[in-house]
Amino acid sequence: MPLDAICLGAVTDELNSALAGSRIEKVYQPDRDEIVLQTRGHGGARRLLLSIAAGAARAHLIDEARENPAVPPRFCMLLRKHVQGAKIASITQPAVERMFSIELDTTDELGVPCKKRLICELMGRQSNIILCGEDDRIIDALRRVDGDLSGKRQVLPGLFYRMPPPQNKHDPLTLSGVGLAAAAQQAEGEQGLDRFLLGQLLGFSPLLCRELSYRATGDAAKPLMQMTAGEWQQLGRVFDDLMDYVREKRWKPFLLARAEDGAVFDFTFLPVTQYEGAINLSQADSFCALLSVFYEKKGKAERMARRAADLHRAVASAHDRLIRKLAAQQKELDATKNREQLKHMGDLITANLYQLEKGMRQTTVVDYYTADCPEVEITLDARLTPQQNAQRYFKQYNKAKTAEEVLTQQIEQGRAELNYLESVLVNLGEAENERDLAQLREELAQAGVLSNKQTRNKKLRAKPVQAKPFHYRTSDGFDVFAGKNNLQNDLLTLKTALKSDIWFHTQKIHGSHVILVADGRVPSDTAMTEAAMIAAYHSKARGSSRVPVDYTPVRQVKKPAGARPGMVIYHEYQTAYVTPDETAVEKLRVE
Repeated sequence: MPLDAICLGAVTDELNSALAGSRIEKVYQPDRDEIVLQTRGHGGARRLLLSIAAGAARAHLIDEARENPAVPPRFCMLLRKHVQGAKIASITQPAVERMFSIELDTTDELGVPCKKRLICELMGRQSNIILCGEDDRIIDALRRVDGDLSGKRQVLPGLFYRMPPPQNKHDPLTLSGVGLAAAAQQAEGEQGLDRFLLGQLLGFSPLLCRELSYRATGDAAKPLMQMTAGEWQQLGRVFDDLMDYVREKRWKPFLLARAEDGAVFDFTFLPVTQYEGAINLSQADSFCALLSVFYEKKGKAERMARRAADLHRAVASAHDRLIRKLAAQQKELDATKNREQLKHMGDLITANLYQLEKGMRQTTVVDYYTADCPEVEITLDARLTPQQNAQRYFKQYNKAKTAEEVLTQQIEQGRAELNYLESVLVNLGEAENERDLAQLREELAQAGVLSNKQTRNKKLRAKPVQAKPFHYRTSDGFDVFAGKNNLQNDLLTLKTALKSDIWFHTQKIHGSHVILVADGRVPSDTAMTEAAMIAAYHSKARGSSRVPVDYTPVRQVKKPAGARPGMVIYHEYQTAYVTPDETAVEKLRVE
């Protein structure tokens, strides 16, 4: 859901309490639509994330440092020049607006004290981060808006900053419940109460409008035409109670998750009642923690998907091309199945040379090689002699025989290549940072999937650092490692693991090689089960139940000569059936 103005007000209060008086030590731009301000104050070091990402515009504190490009983007360099070292005087929000302003005390180029403002507008597709000087002139913006993009308001360096155009809605803080109910009664049409409220109240989200409707009428989308006098009165009371709740800042961070699967669904600042048990409601420690839980994992996956888009296109293109090639080869192979018939025709022509002449287009002969000696019609080439026609059939037979051998080998190699590409597509979803993608690019370049030109065009923006596999620790203290790509799989299984360690892999399903480090001990049943669950989680069967996972000592795992990265064979093994549990697996993760 979008961050509504009331939730943003709660976040702004929280940020002001935490960051007012702090200094901005560092400025980073880890992604095209994200800024991270690293601050230090009485509460220690904190990181403030400002994001204007489509569908996820927000601001909150984060714990983990983001991976940054080696070359900072233009707007990041400008912020470092103007706000690095500045003191945060306050963080304020205009009444019921989806925006806030970070007031900064800093100095200009001559060292003279001055004030600047970093304005964060979190309004869907129009979201922006704008730096203004003391005279309210725009220094620059993360997204410049010229006349071609907007005829209402331009956001360009040198122009005076203007607030976003006002919406034709009412400020809920100045509206009474009686007045709102009266206006709703005068509304025309068959729209629901929630849609009416959304069109009338500034800063309200669809979730909040549905909740008001539900509390007033028992229906989250009650049509206005069907409302009773008692429901109109109840609407006024519910609205007044809500606005008192907001004015007194009694808001609390609530996370909504689906009861059926636990998937995060929404968030809000008050306990919602409209879902009647279909949603589990949990209270977070803070609004920053709430937004972090709701957005961070999804946002991380989306960022990596964007960064891996070029690799995904290259691998998917090679995958589709190989499927078409295999289909054509299989069709050719199927055509060789009747080659014995070609040899048979040649034999029949040879046996009946005495009655054949050059210039004949077809002939009918008795097939003495078949039990009931039927008559067989043979097609001939009129330009050839009978002997040459026989040789033509024998040549076609030999060609089909050779083709079968070659095509069988090519199809086997093609299927192995297809299997490899499918494993790479799975590995792309396992990449967590640019180092993981760099290692995947290296692997694909070695495999010939990426051309030299593609490799040159994708220069690594960071220093070459060896990417690390996933690291887990079981409940009873055994270390477990899972490869993120085929190069890591080979390194884990063939180089790093000891022969006595236990190797896990999903049965006939693409996934990571998982190593349970025995360290001279006998692994417990708990450790074995958790390692199998990790193997199932890091596979294509992540969302399935009762996933078969093979396990065997590492000494039983071999790599065939010339096999692709990550491809191994094993013959002695046992199989466990486990259901991957993301929450349980993440609890075992070692950062």
